[in-house]
Amino acid sequence: MSPRAGSAGPHTLAFVESPVQLLNVLEWAHLHALGAAEEPGGGLTLVVLSPNDPMSRGQLRRMAELARDEGHQVRWEEARGGPGAPFQTIGGLTPLLRRARRVVMGDPFSRYVQLLLTITRARDLVVVDDGTATMEFVAQLARGERLVRWHRKGGRPGARDLIFAPVSSSARRRLTPGGRRTVEVFSSMPVDEKPAGVTVTANDFAWTRARFGPPRITRGADMVGTSLVETGVVDGDHYLEAVRTLAKAHGATRYFAHRRESTDKLHRLAAETGLEIVRPDLPLELIARRGPVGRTILSFPSTVVHTLPLALAGTEVRVAVCDIDPAWLTEHASPRAQGFLSGVTGKARDVTRLSAVTAA
Repeated sequence: MSPRAGSAGPHTLAFVESPVQLLNVLEWAHLHALGAAEEPGGGLTLVVLSPNDPMSRGQLRRMAELARDEGHQVRWEEARGGPGAPFQTIGGLTPLLRRARRVVMGDPFSRYVQLLLTITRARDLVVVDDGTATMEFVAQLARGERLVRWHRKGGRPGARDLIFAPVSSSARRRLTPGGRRTVEVFSSMPVDEKPAGVTVTANDFAWTRARFGPPRITRGADMVGTSLVETGVVDGDHYLEAVRTLAKAHGATRYFAHRRESTDKLHRLAAETGLEIVRPDLPLELIARRGPVGRTILSFPSTVVHTLPLALAGTEVRVAVCDIDPAWLTEHASPRAQGFLSGVTGKARDVTRLSAVTAA
């Protein structure tokens, strides 16, 4: 993969930092019938602002191959490759940003993306899903609030937050429609507070269903991991006991690890629950669609309780979500954590709700 592919100045420039963001850009391009980058005045160039963790990088490289198969150009940036990497990345991207007519982004909370938004002259901006954070982004934009990730809201801003505040404020203004500037949110998440002037387009995972499957369905159950422990929201011991209890009750045999779950935690899960730990090489929506997949998929509140029913539409797979018991939350969890997680579960469509299991 050439790191400098797509240097001619694309009609549409997309920035992604995770495999799920890249998947949702492909879904958005499929819905809008975006042609190959070689077509005059059209096409999509994907810029991967690569993270450091190996699992995310591996999934992103696989997703980048799929993007190229669809005729899109990919530009891989080692955006976090050292102290000078951000300056080199931003400097190299500036000409593309100046010429792009439309900018697509997966994470409006990202400081990288917010900084890039101060450079672009594009009048058409698109935000594609970055999981449940999209729900919070839309709500904050509608209320005119500063952009803060849900699990950090309520805490005191740190020194870096204060230094970056002017850039964040500028990004929020850019993401507010006005004049000839348009903003589209492409999402599979429920949107309750639609910001004035923002176009909300539903993501039904049509590209995923057309490209993969239908899957072979096994008799057992699979469990989906979450990074709530790694983000400091849920206590690790409570989480492990909840996984063990849930797996035993439903006969789960496999645990699909979230790309941000720590190796130590996964080793402990395997040793104490007997679950087979699977590290997916693609986003779970594609893994499940390819199969084999359990007849029941168990999850805690997360993005997949919204996306998997769409990706698996027309199959016999049942998605079941287990509530988070307030007793599992850490003392450092945001005051909004319980309400937000309950909302994620409560607004999910076509899922079976399970009461929070008792973690001894």
